[in-house]
Amino acid sequence: MVLKEAFNFTLEEIAEALSTTPGTVKSALHRGRGKLIEPAEQGEAPPKPQILDAFCAAFNAGDLDRLTSLLLDTAEIEVVRVHTEYGPEAARRGVFQGMLFGIQRLAESGRGSTASTVLPSSATCYRKSRASSRGCTAASGSWFHWYAHSDGDAVRAISRVEADGDRLTRVRNYFYTPDVLAEICAELQLPFRSNGYRYWKPSREEA
Repeated sequence: MVLKEAFNFTLEEIAEALSTTPGTVKSALHRGRGKLIEPAEQGEAPPKPQILDAFCAAFNAGDLDRLTSLLLDTAEIEVVRVHTEYGPEAARRGVFQGMLFGIQRLAESGRGSTASTVLPSSATCYRKSRASSRGCTAASGSWFHWYAHSDGDAVRAISRVEADGDRLTRVRNYFYTPDVLAEICAELQLPFRSNGYRYWKPSREEA
């Protein structure tokens, strides 16, 4: 393959260099090209319904032990664009702790206005198209986190998971990604609210 494709040798030149016949070279090239053909990519299989249900049940109960027990030791937990943690113990102290019990800076009704509001992320998870106040819906490995507002419920974040068997290998939380929320929620015709791109207050230079 190298002599033919990289150095552009003829079949006869390759046969002479390798002390064989052009026919043998031709057969070897055919087999070599066949081995180099990459198999068709297979689509990502969604996590099993059982692990989605288990995650929802643990999340709803605010049970960090059950929630982290679903993670592989090498699992990656990410708040997209902000922070990444690795393993159950890091998730217990960090991202999961914040998702379940954190005080979050959330935008209220009206463009540009913000308020620090205590809203427990823990809520009922459903694997269907819509959940109730402060709920979380899940489908194909994705959860839509709903929060209550004065003018109705709206999605504030999306979490997506990947799994290997019955354990989670990756959790990605799209909370500070307003463009992603806008695109997905618009496609699904879901109301949503932006949390901005960051959780810290900008300095005077940044403002």
